[in-house]
Amino acid sequence: MKVLGITGGVGSGKSQILNYLKEIRGAYICQMDETARKLQKKGTDCFRRIVEQFGTGILAEDGELDRVRLGSIVFSDAGSLETLNRIVHPEVIRHVRQDIARQEKEGTKLYVLEAALLPDAGAELCNEIWYIYTEENIRRRRLKMSRGYTDEKITQMIASQPSDEEFRQASTVVIDNSGSFENTKRQIGERLRS
Repeated sequence: MKVLGITGGVGSGKSQILNYLKEIRGAYICQMDETARKLQKKGTDCFRRIVEQFGTGILAEDGELDRVRLGSIVFSDAGSLETLNRIVHPEVIRHVRQDIARQEKEGTKLYVLEAALLPDAGAELCNEIWYIYTEENIRRRRLKMSRGYTDEKITQMIASQPSDEEFRQASTVVIDNSGSFENTKRQIGERLRS
């Protein structure tokens, strides 16, 4: 089984590529952010440690983490983001490692692991890491249209993620998703054939 990592900054178009890999290429998709969210539900060890670190002010009325409040803390302070990652990443890696073993037993041919932070967490699980590169002006336009984000929020999010150079250094392949999706699919096809 091939384990392929997909990474890239916010607004780079990873979701569209994941859908294509799943629907057309039959890949099993694991999104690390989604896994991390499940592992941070009320009653989990991650949840307890996050509340101990950041206080009960990050809780919503239902007792779950208020992701907006927590996000406003960690996206504006690199130290807080690092602390959160130290709590969450090891649990996510352990869970994904078990998931990969399970999928391999079931005969899955292509396991795709998606995470914006693959250069920092999870790279050791992958045979190849693809960086989905998209020009920043295109990413900004997409985020405004699809999510209604302000320029300020987009700037904060981009600044909190690895730089283009860091993504490139940590990846084995660069897929340029700045043009048409047909061009992106051609690049993917070439990589999967090699």
